[in-house]
Amino acid sequence: MTETRSTCPYCGVGCGVIIESEGPQITGVRGDPDHPANFGRLCTKGSTLHLTASAAVTRQTRLLQPMRRAGRGEAPVPVSWDAALDHAAGKFAQLIHDHGPDAVGFYISGQLLTEDYYVFNKLAKGLVGTNNVDTNSRLCMSSAVAGYKQTLGADAPPACYDDVSHAQCLFIAGSNAAWAHPILFRRIEEARAANPALKIIVADPRRTGTAEIADLFLPLQPGTDVMLFNGLLHIMLWEGWTQPGYIAAHTSGFDELKALVRDCTPDLVAQTCGIARQDLFTAAQWFATSAATLSLYCQGLNQSSSGTAKNTALINLHLATGQIGKPGAGPFSLTGQPNAMGGREVGGLANLLSAHRELANPQHRAEVAALWGLPSVPEKPGKPAVEMFQAAADGEIKALWIACTNPAQSMPDQAMVRRALERAEFVVVQEAFATTASCAHADLLLPATTWGEKTGTVTNSERRISRVRPAVPGPGQTRHDWAIAVDFAHRLEQRLRPGQPTLFPYPLADAGVEAIWNEHRESTRGRDLDITGMSYAALDERPLQWPMRSGDTQGRARLYEDGRFPTADGRARFVANAYRPVAEPRESRYPFALTTGRLRDQWHGMSRTGTLGRLFGHVAEPAVQLHPQDMARRQLRDGDLVHVTSKRGSIVLPAQASAEVGLSQAFIAMHWGEEFLSGVSSTGKPLAGVNALTTSAACPDSKQPELKHAAVKILKAELPWSLLAMAWLPGEQVLAAQTGLRRMMALFPFAACVPFSSQVPLSQQASARHGLLFRGAAFEAPPAEVLAQLEQWLGLDRADTLRYADARRAQRRAARLARHGDAVTLDGFLLAGDTSAEAWIRAVLQDGLPAQAYGRLLLAPGARPPVAVVSRGKPVCTCLNVTDVAIRAQLAGCAGSEGERLAALQGALRCGTQCGSCVPELRRLVRDTEAAPA
Repeated sequence: MTETRSTCPYCGVGCGVIIESEGPQITGVRGDPDHPANFGRLCTKGSTLHLTASAAVTRQTRLLQPMRRAGRGEAPVPVSWDAALDHAAGKFAQLIHDHGPDAVGFYISGQLLTEDYYVFNKLAKGLVGTNNVDTNSRLCMSSAVAGYKQTLGADAPPACYDDVSHAQCLFIAGSNAAWAHPILFRRIEEARAANPALKIIVADPRRTGTAEIADLFLPLQPGTDVMLFNGLLHIMLWEGWTQPGYIAAHTSGFDELKALVRDCTPDLVAQTCGIARQDLFTAAQWFATSAATLSLYCQGLNQSSSGTAKNTALINLHLATGQIGKPGAGPFSLTGQPNAMGGREVGGLANLLSAHRELANPQHRAEVAALWGLPSVPEKPGKPAVEMFQAAADGEIKALWIACTNPAQSMPDQAMVRRALERAEFVVVQEAFATTASCAHADLLLPATTWGEKTGTVTNSERRISRVRPAVPGPGQTRHDWAIAVDFAHRLEQRLRPGQPTLFPYPLADAGVEAIWNEHRESTRGRDLDITGMSYAALDERPLQWPMRSGDTQGRARLYEDGRFPTADGRARFVANAYRPVAEPRESRYPFALTTGRLRDQWHGMSRTGTLGRLFGHVAEPAVQLHPQDMARRQLRDGDLVHVTSKRGSIVLPAQASAEVGLSQAFIAMHWGEEFLSGVSSTGKPLAGVNALTTSAACPDSKQPELKHAAVKILKAELPWSLLAMAWLPGEQVLAAQTGLRRMMALFPFAACVPFSSQVPLSQQASARHGLLFRGAAFEAPPAEVLAQLEQWLGLDRADTLRYADARRAQRRAARLARHGDAVTLDGFLLAGDTSAEAWIRAVLQDGLPAQAYGRLLLAPGARPPVAVVSRGKPVCTCLNVTDVAIRAQLAGCAGSEGERLAALQGALRCGTQCGSCVPELRRLVRDTEAAPA
């Protein structure tokens, strides 16, 4: 076995991992105990990385060779790399010749490595001559970038992870760190345990898992963050809790802000935000008067039509109270993706240039041109993500190159995105996984390496650069992203600037990645993110934080400790922004405020995490969550199907009551795209998941769309015919079956197709089982051949399958039984027309219960079992497969305080003792379960 140190490819915490491999196969992963981001810990997603890299998953999901479509709608066929890249270079060159360089656009990803990013940025702005290169980081971090630059003068988070342990007050706004940044949340839990006096404030429209640890929860109305922050400053000024000395010595623009917040009275703020007046005073006092206050914030602030204003209004509070530039204090933006920070560093946004240079600054353009050996770089602003796809939909952009991202799932307003992908004359998708929705729209598919195979660097939320190293070679004909871009650039150069020296003098072997890094490093000399003191050799020894200038022995953990900022006068700037409502306020026709967010065990469009049934245990299927009172008013029960409709589209989902969601609010997880959730409109046109609903309205400063809010209406769906099918399948078949079933989802007004795993505790499982679930609903039963095809994909077409059919009543049943030793178990079933027996039949299958006693009841519509079937429940602890039923049973016999009962629970069942991601939910279950008498 070989061990390789690398970095996790998921969130911006940037955890170090040790990859275990044997030959060409990754066999295990564990946290790197020496990495300063995680000290050996991993969350549920990180700890299962090796399972997503198994040989079976690779064979069934990976794009393994270049593929080309002869025409739209035709199946792609394999081609050689030379043929693929020559074809791409020819198409791009022709379009640039005919329509100019701005007729093409590059849409890239915060999951690329810094070296990948650098080459794409140079390819677009240096070779092609267009600034039409943007990234999916535009969807998550651009408001944070703009907020830092407007106030502090540079896109540089001033705090670090260690500040969590030094803080006396934590202000968490628009961030469910318990689920989105689990390993950082472990530090918060440790800080609370070490310092019981630590005050934690959580501001969020939803009562998330993060709110479980809060001393003060502020359930503000969606989009009212600016009013909240301005109102807190109003109170701080009134009570004398600001720091006039710091303001006078280190800032500018305070008088204008002071005049603005004068009108943000506690009564107005409480009414606008929907929170208690006294809670405003408590929050203001804790924030301003604590010895050190650290803010942690994420997409709740960023993904908004006033995202930059929200960021600057929060930073204003830190400047007004002097809560910056010291241990435990500062505004700390949590990066969403593993290398969104690295992309910002190399200028991988349409308005930036390398090393945090501004595209609009002539001197900055001249510096980059000189670095690249060019007379100039283009000055015309490029199109940010939403505008780029709108331009393609309008026919202005003729070619799109998409790398390592899935806009056909993740972009807002999917109707517009689909028009763009259909109208563009040439679409290239450079991707590791062949299963993403965007691949279906590509004229050319280019296979890329992914985690465990790549080499380069990433930067995490605390400005720490870590090495990414390959443990195994890429499968098939995959290539590194930077190498694909360089090879394409060489071919395009021959057409655009023949006979001139190459702009890309990097060997296509692995040594090329260090050459790219060295060029990027030189571009930072003298800049705020100067890394000229770093090298690959130094990074091979340990991850390092920037800035780290030539001659420095280590990077800087905290910025602005001397009170000087990278602005013209050395002062931070207050920004006076008045509160503006959301772009699409609720109204009588659309009375619900829809927000989106992450699930604990899933990542983005689930091209990787979605291959593991185990990661669907915590949240098994898509749903729209509503407040219980809203459910009651509309006479909805859990599982009832509803139409969720915005001005852009409509999808059908099961409704689910949740106390986390406020009145007149709705929540749908961001991950559910057409790969797992689908349906058709009344016109028969396929729909595209949750982002069929979201709006492309964006912040005017950052151009970041308002993914956190859309006005929707919710009506019960009249789809009387329903279907549920579940089956265990061989591991090498489950993903192929999933692909086949996904194609069938469009045949139903509502359909979902997801993996599942056994509910049996891992310690009791002889081996991992691979399950697949298909759920559908329609106005009437589909043709019998559709159901037969469903059965075929799920292995229910065999001779040993028991069957029942009643065509007159549109009823159909199938059950596949299997003998395992002395036991007979249910290995697959289909319920069509009447799914009322779902609960007990599903438990028999998923919990591995003996099936002999049920006989023909498995086939009888509406049948009840002869003996009660007690489900094992829903997994809470994914690591050990411990369910809520087992947890409640254990707690029923526990006495003592909440802390003692939690410790006893963990001692008995070991839940929450591995990655810790489930601890917030364990705390809630402890509180909700009455303690046993002492």
